[in-house]
Amino acid sequence: MSGEAVKIGPEKCGFVAVIGLPNAGKSTLINALVGTKVSIVSRRVQTTRTRVLGIVCEGNSQVVLIDTPGVFQPQKTLERAMVGAAWESIEGADKIIHLVDSAYKDPVRENADIMKKLAGKKNVILVLNKVDKAKKPELLALAQKMNDAFPYEATFMISSLKGTGVDDILKTLAEKMPEVPWAFPEDQASDMPMRLFAAEITREKIFQRLHQELPHSVLVETESWEEFDNGDLKLTQLVYVQRASQRAIVLGKGGSQIKEIGQAARTELEEMLERRVHLKLFVKVQEDWPEKSSFYQAMGLDFRG
Repeated sequence: MSGEAVKIGPEKCGFVAVIGLPNAGKSTLINALVGTKVSIVSRRVQTTRTRVLGIVCEGNSQVVLIDTPGVFQPQKTLERAMVGAAWESIEGADKIIHLVDSAYKDPVRENADIMKKLAGKKNVILVLNKVDKAKKPELLALAQKMNDAFPYEATFMISSLKGTGVDDILKTLAEKMPEVPWAFPEDQASDMPMRLFAAEITREKIFQRLHQELPHSVLVETESWEEFDNGDLKLTQLVYVQRASQRAIVLGKGGSQIKEIGQAARTELEEMLERRVHLKLFVKVQEDWPEKSSFYQAMGLDFRG
């Protein structure tokens, strides 16, 4: 959905934090706004672990979107780091998008904690997502209830998966950005290092295939990144799990599962990077990886042990 950067007037640039409950569709919305994939998507909740910047240019405005981990009640170290990253993202943001899944049973009650945390902020935009799954009278009633519960600056109704209404959000955000120079080059879509993004692509493929069998605590790390003179790229990635039984699930019978995961990840990386990719995956058992600060640094999270 990225518009052409035809600059008329002074440059404008601002940061927009996208916050919401797990599986509200934050990553899908960010990808739709940017016009390319910058954040992984999965049916599993809490897929996004760190703050991902998606960058989109519209006219003379550069909108920097921050995809955040879903907000929930954290119990473990990793969960506390994820939720902490989500709340930190709204501090200093020029605009905040509160994304709400309109198909929730009781969106007002389920989003009450988020609205409480946002209390006092006057730069919050309500975006009701997945409107294709609800009837118009119900959507209008929900929008009214949400606005009665919190003084939103504006309200949008969209389907981030289908792209419906996404352009309207982008135009509004572009208009509301402050007059400051652009923070990133015009052709840059994200600030995520490619080594980390490549690891995230593989993690996405793992969750897409094993979302019912594998616990959330799996980590993928790009161990080596080697570029050849002919343009080919060789990647070695380590997949960390916490138990031997999980390793067996990821590997599959005779290594069939990890082979298909690697093939899916390699295919997507080749399409995105427009080059041939050689990908090798190794699955390791590291029982305490969620308690090691070094892994959090790799993900761009603060260790909250």
